[in-house]
Amino acid sequence: QVQLVESEGGSVQVGGSLRLTCAASGDTSSAQCMAWFRQAPGREPEGVASIDRAGRTVYERSVKGRFTISQDSWKTVTLQMNSLRPEDTGTYYCAAGSPQSSDRLQTRDYSYWGQGTQVTVSS
Repeated sequence: QVQLVESEGGSVQVGGSLRLTCAASGDTSSAQCMAWFRQAPGREPEGVASIDRAGRTVYERSVKGRFTISQDSWKTVTLQMNSLRPEDTGTYYCAAGSPQSSDRLQTRDYSYWGQGTQVTVSS
């Protein structure tokens, strides 16, 4: 089992920055990837970024160049979000798992999830 706890999100204006962290505990060695997902009201969850043990990252197209995912000792996963836009608003979830496909931004590939944290970007 892996337990994931996200830091508190926040509210920022367009163009601002936020940093989310996720504290992982338990059997983290069982997970090959850590990722961030988000869900906007009335929409399906979408993968934002993932990182594997080798440090390889995958980003959703709309956040490339603005968001950066990193990890520390496979115990903390950070999502640095810059140049935030209103469409980045949503509940952000940390996830851990072992994806079998190269597309590591599918919810079905992750077994463990945090409780979610709200990010609001206002114009």
